[in-house]
Amino acid sequence: MAVDRRTLFLWLVASLGAGVGPVSAQTRFPSRPLRIVVPNAAGGAADITARTVAQKMAGPLGQSVVIDNKPSAGGVVAGDLVARAEPDGYTLLLVSSGTAVSAALFSKLPFDTLKDFAPVSLLATFDLAVVVREGGRFKTLADLLAYARAHPGQLNIGTPQIGTTQHLAAELFKVTAGVDAQVVPFNGTPPVITALRGGEIDVMIDILGGLMPQIGAKALRPLAVMGAERAPQLPDVPALRESAGPWTGFNVTSWNGLAVPAKTPAAVVDRLSREVQAALAQPEVKKRLLELNLNAQGSTLAQLRDRLAADVQRWSDVIVRAKIAKQ
Repeated sequence: MAVDRRTLFLWLVASLGAGVGPVSAQTRFPSRPLRIVVPNAAGGAADITARTVAQKMAGPLGQSVVIDNKPSAGGVVAGDLVARAEPDGYTLLLVSSGTAVSAALFSKLPFDTLKDFAPVSLLATFDLAVVVREGGRFKTLADLLAYARAHPGQLNIGTPQIGTTQHLAAELFKVTAGVDAQVVPFNGTPPVITALRGGEIDVMIDILGGLMPQIGAKALRPLAVMGAERAPQLPDVPALRESAGPWTGFNVTSWNGLAVPAKTPAAVVDRLSREVQAALAQPEVKKRLLELNLNAQGSTLAQLRDRLAADVQRWSDVIVRAKIAKQ
């Protein structure tokens, strides 16, 4: 009997020991390539940001990080794909201020923007600017607002398409300033620039990066940026909040970041977040993003969650006030 008990004991130990190897192998992360799903076409700022960071993450992770472009209206296709993916950390989504706009603008989405994703980290922020034609009637923001108040309904503010961050930012600008102005959406940034330079509109609000060549050529004049601080590319141009009054606390920027499916293990999310922070801290990454007029900026999980939720609420309020029809 003693021999039998010893044999049984050794068999149990061997069985438990045999189970350790496979379990440990399953819990190692990552053990295969990762994928970042980008809701934009290849070659744009969001795509290049994702690729730049992915390249720097690959070494420390010991796995390649591939980019999967899934452009669609409102980023719905990419969001749905990641929301339905296995929550194991191998499929990430590039989220952005556009993700918040879609949550506010679409009457129905195949996923819950605030519940179906777990934030990993912010990647970058990029400024929006209030810009006029160089040589025109407006030299300062004060000039612009004085004209708008003296001529109700006559100031025309051009932006890209209805429902973009730029369009909603223009509506928020109008409400905050307390002026009666017309927001005129165009089919993209180039037509807005053409209209502004041709005198068809008085002012435009758009992402700063795409306007820098025109500003550098002295064709357009930036009156203010809409973020919390002055843009590093234009240190002499004030932020709107510097005007105090209704502008105190005004802070509107575009941004992008990374998220994973909501039920991804916390340890995996933390590992991904650490590697993103490390990538963004590298000088060559900062330099590459600055060349795109993007400011490399990481965040904690909570900071990205709060930013997304705050933007969804803000743009929902703007959409209601501006009476923009939901899509």
